[in-house]
Amino acid sequence: MRHGKKFNHLGRKAAHRKAMLSNMACSLIEHKRIKTTVAKAKALRKFVEPLITKSKNDTTHSRRIVFSYLRQKQIVTELFGDVASKVTTREGGYTRIIKIGNRIGDNAQMCFIELVDFNEIYVKDKTDKTDKKTKSTRRSRGSKKSSGNSDKSNHKNSDSSVVEESSVVEESSVVEESSAVEESPAVEESPVVEELPVIKESPVVKESPVIENKQKNKKNNAEDKDETK
Repeated sequence: MRHGKKFNHLGRKAAHRKAMLSNMACSLIEHKRIKTTVAKAKALRKFVEPLITKSKNDTTHSRRIVFSYLRQKQIVTELFGDVASKVTTREGGYTRIIKIGNRIGDNAQMCFIELVDFNEIYVKDKTDKTDKKTKSTRRSRGSKKSSGNSDKSNHKNSDSSVVEESSVVEESSVVEESSAVEESPAVEESPVVEELPVIKESPVVKESPVIENKQKNKKNNAEDKDETK
């Protein structure tokens, strides 16, 4: 039965459990990310976050309290140096647990536990989003109406300019069409009309010897008739 069991004992005695959490906290501060089970990560988060809060107040007393838990001088100096400088603006929630699936063998649920401010990819994405938001909200409240009116006037001016440009384009197209009509090669084809009478007179010249031949034949026939009589 679990009467009065307020935290996970992790299947260990008190001394073993404290030593394990101290070593895990030192590894987390040194490497900024470690891989462990979800149960150990949750226990480590409760163990290490109060120590990170203590590191914000850099005094001899707070260093001695943190050293009583960690037992490593190099880790204490790094905690009060690099880690404390990045955590000054954060009020709690210094760690993040990322689940990565189950472990082969005992099927234990595994995860990464990391310090939030040392994840460069997440920090860059967050800063980019904040920059975009600040850029989009630069207008002051008092100048909203004036800016709205100016936007409307600008919109109207842009519409009028578009209409003027369209009319200019239409006029230019009309002028181009008229010039095209004037430059049509119909005037150049006028000599063809002048050459038509020549074509009509040519058959008269060709038919004239035929008429003369007919007249001669008539005369010959008339003479033949007279001789026969």
